[in-house]
Amino acid sequence: MTPTAHLVLLLHNHQPIGNFDHVFRQAYEDSYRPFLEVFARYPNIKISLHTSGPLMEWLDRNQPGYLDCVANLVRDGRIEIIGGPFYEPILAMIPSSDRIGQIRRYTKWLRDRLGAAVRGMWVPERVWEQSFTRDVVDAGLEYTVLDDYHFKAAGLRDEELDGYYLTEDEGRLMAVFPGSERLRYTIPFADPQATIDHIRALAERRPGAVIVFGDDGEKFGTWPETKKHVYEDRWLERFFEALSANADWLRVSTLGEVYDGLSPRGKIYLPDCSYREMTEWALPVDRQQELESVRHEMEQDPRWHRIQPFLRGGFWRNFRVKYREADEMYARMMNVSRRLHSVLQSDAADPELREAQLHLYRGQCNCPYWHGAFGGIYLPHLRHAIYHHLIAADTILERRSRQGEVWVDARAEDYNFDGKPEIRLANDQLAAFLAPHEGGMMYELDVREIRLNLGAGIMRRPEAYHRKVLQGEHRGESGCASIHERIVFKQANLDRHVRYDRYPRKSLIDLFFNPDTTLEAVESGEAVLAGDFHAAPYEAAIHANPDRVRVMMSRQGTVAGESIRVTKAVLLSEGSSVLEVAYRLENLPPHFAYQFAVEFNFAGLPGGADDRYFTDPFGKRLGHLGTHLNLAETSGLGLIDQWQGIDLRLLMSVPGGMRAFPIETVSQSEGGFELVHQSVAVQPYWLVRPDEDGQWMVTMRLIADAAAARERRPASRELVHA
Repeated sequence: MTPTAHLVLLLHNHQPIGNFDHVFRQAYEDSYRPFLEVFARYPNIKISLHTSGPLMEWLDRNQPGYLDCVANLVRDGRIEIIGGPFYEPILAMIPSSDRIGQIRRYTKWLRDRLGAAVRGMWVPERVWEQSFTRDVVDAGLEYTVLDDYHFKAAGLRDEELDGYYLTEDEGRLMAVFPGSERLRYTIPFADPQATIDHIRALAERRPGAVIVFGDDGEKFGTWPETKKHVYEDRWLERFFEALSANADWLRVSTLGEVYDGLSPRGKIYLPDCSYREMTEWALPVDRQQELESVRHEMEQDPRWHRIQPFLRGGFWRNFRVKYREADEMYARMMNVSRRLHSVLQSDAADPELREAQLHLYRGQCNCPYWHGAFGGIYLPHLRHAIYHHLIAADTILERRSRQGEVWVDARAEDYNFDGKPEIRLANDQLAAFLAPHEGGMMYELDVREIRLNLGAGIMRRPEAYHRKVLQGEHRGESGCASIHERIVFKQANLDRHVRYDRYPRKSLIDLFFNPDTTLEAVESGEAVLAGDFHAAPYEAAIHANPDRVRVMMSRQGTVAGESIRVTKAVLLSEGSSVLEVAYRLENLPPHFAYQFAVEFNFAGLPGGADDRYFTDPFGKRLGHLGTHLNLAETSGLGLIDQWQGIDLRLLMSVPGGMRAFPIETVSQSEGGFELVHQSVAVQPYWLVRPDEDGQWMVTMRLIADAAAARERRPASRELVHA
């Protein structure tokens, strides 16, 4: 009897919300279009195809013929369309109602555009928790694919992973298929015969075996070196020809065909998990490095194959602990979701609320909420895209509740789920979030007109791969290899740029330095911090008038052993795009002579472009926004971004020095290690000399004028979030 096997080829094509148009277009030309053209020539081959909502919408706008071709192949039974949440959120980071809403909304879109009967589910990044079963089934889907790693974590052996299983939650039943990690590394990197031989061995062990390949479609042309390998060197054609040559025993099926035609192998409950690499990236850096060392030490040990199945990494939700910036996005998203869900219950059909819901869903796209082999949270344009949509949704909700009135508001609430109250100052122009318990810093500043969070920078912190960067390995693996195995430096001397921050790169960071502290010392992080105010808790109180609100924050602390008090007030008026910040230093000894600096960090303002530049208070240009500035005596600084349409000015009542420098991270992406501009640090500073009462005061005005700069932007250029 000839052994038989079923191979399911499930491709996941994805581009995130906020990615550049040229990236979409390049991926289309390098991966999506050529794959479909080759695939169409092999009528006996079938695939299951998942395309994320952001990419599907781009294709519908820019390459509708491609989707028409997909629709024809769906009609012919060659392609099974797999659904999922519309904008590719990690299910663990959004509420149950949004999971169901995203899945249903995308199922309808796929049915209307492609004529597809959607039954299967792509789980974004295969991040799974058992309770998701209930929401997936309630949204109308019947089966999904997870990694074999999930099943091994539940105690199954390799020989039990050649079929699908049923799982259940609160009486909802669905099927789960194990995807092969081995095939993720052989397809398309090994010779096609290696995959055929592996499947044949499984078929000989158990006739009727089911093997699922489920992975990124970008592996077929977009990943580094793969376009030549897959198409010019004919890997994909040779693979399809090998499958066709073995059609007498190897059937290439869709998930739906296997689900309908074969019985499950049994029931399984899977632990909270993702693919192996993701669980490792979720670990704290020191534990991640330790795991790598243990694996390296043990992989030649004869006992390793018995130990490895019991080795597990971390929990995906802890990316919100590892990266505070991910937690800030999550908390902002949850606030919008909660408020929107509340009003949708009474008016679900309202077009404006449906628009707000679409912005919310787009603001849940997973890519900048975590980091691994891809740039993720280190890619500023992806972070800003998330805030773009969350600010849009928030603004719609505020506009509806205020009924067009000019307004200003201040509220204390635990906005970021840390058990302590933050303070939100907001009007129809700006929204500022302050954390009194973290040095009174301003961690978010939204400019509503252009939907930009100026506080969406990122702190420079250790990463496990920095060991490779610091070793200066400037030559990566040659040839075509998985992105998990490549070592490539996209710029020279990256080791010189690996720096770590002592405090979050936010605004209203209160710093005291020695009087002779230089720009170089501050930028490098070597400057001595003489005070303890930058991260310590401040007492806070809100004072509200009908037309303005003020937050007063105060703390008794020390500078070089001297006990002093710092009080700062942040004021916002109705209809205003100006934040007024006043500082008062008290109890200063007569001999006090230290630099007092207030650090601001402005994100979303890239350096190196002629239409993004610094100015002095009189409008004179001082260089692009990546320039290092150290002005000895000035009353202010301007940051102009003509492309986005913002004129940002910081003015001081007491002239002083002004430092400015770029914050750049050394991070990893699929293309290799790279230097990425994250924000512009701006530090007005003064050599404080107390008055006769032991006091010193200064007032600053931060003006975020989106209207004036928008007039300078060429009308033909579309707003892009850099």
